[in-house]
Amino acid sequence: MKERIFGKTGRSVSEIGLGTWQLGTKWGEPFNHDEAMRILQAADESGITFIDTADVYNGGESEKAIGEYIKSHPNKFYITTKCGRQLNPHTDEMYTPSAVRGFVEDSLKRLGLEKLDLILLHCPPTSVFARDDIFGELEALKKAGKIADYGVSIEKVKEGLMAMEYDIAAMEVIFNMFRLKPLDELFPKAAANNVGIIARVPLASGILTGKFKKDTMFGDKDHRTYNRDGAAFDKGETFSGVPYDLGIELAEELKEKLGTADLAGTAIRWVLMHPEVSVVIPGASRASQVIENVRASELPALTDDQMAFVRALYDENLKPIIHPQW
Repeated sequence: MKERIFGKTGRSVSEIGLGTWQLGTKWGEPFNHDEAMRILQAADESGITFIDTADVYNGGESEKAIGEYIKSHPNKFYITTKCGRQLNPHTDEMYTPSAVRGFVEDSLKRLGLEKLDLILLHCPPTSVFARDDIFGELEALKKAGKIADYGVSIEKVKEGLMAMEYDIAAMEVIFNMFRLKPLDELFPKAAANNVGIIARVPLASGILTGKFKKDTMFGDKDHRTYNRDGAAFDKGETFSGVPYDLGIELAEELKEKLGTADLAGTAIRWVLMHPEVSVVIPGASRASQVIENVRASELPALTDDQMAFVRALYDENLKPIIHPQW
């Protein structure tokens, strides 16, 4: 597994990490502890050293499972967790320094750690990215030895630009072949500020696997069923905000024009073509998916013509939809 330096943290991490929104379960299905352990073991044995989780994933079971695994396999992973989405209502007013401190303490307990490697604000309302008191509390937690570093997970490019007015170490952002806006301004500024980039949703909720059809059905509790129009949270989290039928058509075009039978691997490899990216975090609901994701690191680089085609496909079909919203 190739490694990259993770921004100003100075840490070396695997360029492919593990996203754990689906750890031990498919979206909307019950948590399976044994499968979670198998996934973590597969990640460990595959050379993955970066894990991304959150306090809300599987009601805290994701953090607990990771904590259990690292107790018997110490010093294997750099662990990023996120906080804030427990707040109900999820509004600016609910974000307080004491709430953030409580989230950190709770994650430390679930993970069984004395210090968090990195904690991110978990896609808070845009106004929170300009809150001196919230970022001041994160800095205080760092000085107190509760966290090594802090950063943000964002929905919109402008939120990342706002957050870089503070001393963040890293930023998590949706970046894939259907979401190119971060390239224009966000990535250059992050590179200038030595802010690590965690690329999330690299497969656009699965459309970029090339395995779905227009009549593919998802479970009732799967966000790909109920959140296409943003009924539960930002619709950009589901299929990267791309209308489903259009996404299916474009995925087929990508497979044909890029000449690949493994669109998922090619999509992850495309993300890694960008040196600003520190780590990409595809998820896995079963151990075999971890192995499939890791293979992308060994695929050949995309050619200049292939990279240009992806850009042209985005500009022609998706930029008018995606750019104004995120």
